[in-house]
Amino acid sequence: MGCLLLETDQIGCYDAAGRPVPCEGSGQDAVRPKKGPASADRFQTQGEVVLDVVTGALWSRNANPADFPLTWDEACDVAAAMAARRMHGHAHWQLPSRRLLFSLISHQAVNPALPGGHPFTNVFSGYYWTAESCHRFPEQVWHIHLGGGRVTRANKQDASLVWPVSLSEMDVADVFKTGERFVLEGETARDIHTGLIWSRDADPVGGPLSWEESLSAMEVLNRAALHGATDWRVPTIRELESLVDLSADSPALQPGHPFLNVRDAYWSSTTSLYEPRYAWAFYTRDGMVGVGFKPDAGFHLWPVRGNPVASMGRICI
Repeated sequence: MGCLLLETDQIGCYDAAGRPVPCEGSGQDAVRPKKGPASADRFQTQGEVVLDVVTGALWSRNANPADFPLTWDEACDVAAAMAARRMHGHAHWQLPSRRLLFSLISHQAVNPALPGGHPFTNVFSGYYWTAESCHRFPEQVWHIHLGGGRVTRANKQDASLVWPVSLSEMDVADVFKTGERFVLEGETARDIHTGLIWSRDADPVGGPLSWEESLSAMEVLNRAALHGATDWRVPTIRELESLVDLSADSPALQPGHPFLNVRDAYWSSTTSLYEPRYAWAFYTRDGMVGVGFKPDAGFHLWPVRGNPVASMGRICI
């Protein structure tokens, strides 16, 4: 069963020095047209809650109802207390899943990294807890930086912010956990959930590259018709993040996946607006979403092609 993978909202292109450059022919994220809804269409304010019509989630309009950073257990207690009191008329408050909180992240804005014109108040440009633990280190929990958008892990005794979500009005089943996910098609693997087609060889270049080298290498692979196709691209950070299976580690991909030569870190085509000399990167050991310094030849290229499945009307969360 397919779902619609959220695109990034990045509309600018940048070189390795962080300077704006023309997008045409660059192979960067912003080359692809953006079709996502504007904030005015995506977020519907309903008193003290906000409905995200894209995911169906109801968020507290106040993005920091506890006022101060808390440990993870304390954060869970805040959400539970809101549920017990039926805060704002809803009884299903909880910490958001990692992918649900990540769905709010803008890759075109910083401090906070939320879509322009969003209706939320009291947003803190720091780390926010999610509900999910790291598989390799169960004592650690995923949290997301609302200043720039990083997805990293922290000990439960550390302090992060709390942004509860109510899921009573949405189907919360994780579509990524339903059955076999990848279908082999020659030397490629199709993701039946997103519709994306990945090179089965997760390192077809055979070594690490700088960011600009990865964009150039993609052009070379297309001229050579990698696996018989000429429309391969460097994936966006949302496309890379969609591969994560939080029930696994080393790599954090679905157990039994068909990929070969999976490396530790991959470039995305998405620049970090927090610091445009850096690009977003995917770390496969745990599934972390971080950044890499564009001139650093320490990341790999994993080509993708195809368009996300849009006919099902359901968002991949």
